[in-house]
Amino acid sequence: MPVTPLFTPREAARMLGISYPTIKQWILAGKLRTTSTPGGHHRISPAALKPFLADDQLKPVADSRMRFRRVSGRNQLAGKVVSLRIEGLMAEVVLAMGDAQITSIITAAAARELGLKKGDTVAALIKSTDVMIERMDV
Repeated sequence: MPVTPLFTPREAARMLGISYPTIKQWILAGKLRTTSTPGGHHRISPAALKPFLADDQLKPVADSRMRFRRVSGRNQLAGKVVSLRIEGLMAEVVLAMGDAQITSIITAAAARELGLKKGDTVAALIKSTDVMIERMDV
């Protein structure tokens, strides 16, 4: 008889595109059914995850967590393209997320391949080994 795979909370969180603390809150609140190992650790069946994955598929692409599951990086900021300037081999893309903006420099070929234009909803994927913090109240 085949054994049904069980997922750790961390694995299930990755599958759902949510944080580990969120899935732990869902487990403790009874929102997500788990089974316990002999050592008292939570394990989650694929059947318990199925409703959450199905709900996510009903959302519009921009709101769905599915796009997070297609990319390894989790530092993603969704926003609207407010400025696009292509010159030579490079393109400057400015995204607005509420009152904040982020600028990305990508190749002109990538901007054209993506078909970017002002008003598009996109995500900035941030992959960095260093994040600097500046005090603003001094």
